[in-house]
Amino acid sequence: MPRPATGKQNASPREMEDTIRRFLSGCRDPVLVEPGEEPIPLEANRYTIESRGDSCVLHAWNESGNLVRRVTAIVRESRGKLEARARRFGTGEATLTLMDAARKSASLQRLAGPLQFREALRRMIARNFSDWRIEHLTAAADLEHSLSGLYARGVLRRGQQAWAVIGAAAEMGSAVCDQILTFGLIWLEQARRQRPGAMSGLLVLLPHGHTRATANRLAFLRRDTLQFWLHEFDAKGHLASLDERDFGNLHTELLPCRPAPEPVEPVAGWVRQFLEVPGVEALAGTDGLISLRVRGLGFAQAGSGVLACGLDELRPVTVERLPRALTLARELARFRSANAADRLNPLYRKYPESWLESQVRRDVRVIDPTLRTGPVYTHPLSIAGADRGIIDLLACDHHGRLAVLELKATEDIHLPLQGLDYWLRVKWHLDRGDFQLRGYFPGIELSSQPPRILLVSPGVEFHPTTETLLRYFPPEVEVERVGIGEDWRRELRVVFRKLGAGRLA
Repeated sequence: MPRPATGKQNASPREMEDTIRRFLSGCRDPVLVEPGEEPIPLEANRYTIESRGDSCVLHAWNESGNLVRRVTAIVRESRGKLEARARRFGTGEATLTLMDAARKSASLQRLAGPLQFREALRRMIARNFSDWRIEHLTAAADLEHSLSGLYARGVLRRGQQAWAVIGAAAEMGSAVCDQILTFGLIWLEQARRQRPGAMSGLLVLLPHGHTRATANRLAFLRRDTLQFWLHEFDAKGHLASLDERDFGNLHTELLPCRPAPEPVEPVAGWVRQFLEVPGVEALAGTDGLISLRVRGLGFAQAGSGVLACGLDELRPVTVERLPRALTLARELARFRSANAADRLNPLYRKYPESWLESQVRRDVRVIDPTLRTGPVYTHPLSIAGADRGIIDLLACDHHGRLAVLELKATEDIHLPLQGLDYWLRVKWHLDRGDFQLRGYFPGIELSSQPPRILLVSPGVEFHPTTETLLRYFPPEVEVERVGIGEDWRRELRVVFRKLGAGRLA
């Protein structure tokens, strides 16, 4: 069973040295792995560990090169694996992993994957951009600048012209490929700071079949500040440029909004009993069902003549099962409360975005006084293959202008571009009159103005790169960051508002 490195987060350099030496003494085939770098076997007489100053210096070398890192903290230790934070000399933070290759061959191969793709990308660029020179290419994580080690990135140069480049491997999966533009824009900004006036734009390289999300996003970003190429590659490394005229072709669907049912007896009486439990709320969904929830956590669904209850599996409620269902509701209300004594309980911690949604729904005007209190729709659109961990709400103001609310209870580097994903789909359906054709916002004349985006999160949870990403949004994509207090479970209050990419004071 994995065991945490108890107390090692604040360990002294000597304690870190002792921990590393003890770990290595128990390995048959120790290897040092840093994402984006060649794994280095830790053979006898080919590495040193020394406590020095406020850190522990680890130096390892082989025929291919050497690596020197200042270990600043032991993050965790499990059987056959030790993870540590470290600093490169003069170039920021790094993550180190010490492994027993005799027991962790699959994990070692996974960690070395970005390095292999970096070299594949180098060959692709040399074959397809023969008149360009690779000035820089790496797959190492750069935690200081929020750059992931899942992507290879670099700089291409031809004469006075330079382009930032970023790529992802098909083996990394659809989610990693879909998120590449977040890190691509961050990398472009860093490259521009390092080479003022020299960077022309961003080249994005993705495997065949994984370009749609990036193409959709690029279609709605600023062209005056962002030049880009989007290429896809096949299994043999051949590149093909995507036609910008095909960008923004969305696959999106807006399901009809069905009216809420009117429960009949005995279901109507059972629903009333649930609503007498403090904290229980009823939410009419667009699917024609009523969801019973405790601060965002659903535990029952009601139709006109049926009621089903359960956390992991919904089961029909009968007269005999009703007391047990009511007990479940009371237990949820006790554990899922701002005053709960046990805040580590899974029921308290589960689905924080849903809890935040319930707070916002109580009076959406706290987030924006211009918004109507209703109707407010949750996830009226679906984004294929995306488990975003974000609550999407769709509301409108008193002038009929739509507003997309993206709710996130914890820090998420992808929040701005995920908000753009939803905005562009809402705009697509708005332009075609789909919302009122399918029964949304009855009796309200919707404005033809583009929707607004409200990014709602605790003030301290907005990722530092949010402003960088928002600088690439055009004026017609109106974005406002709404920072709420950390104690939002108890009281929802706004602590700051900021339009667009403006810096917070």
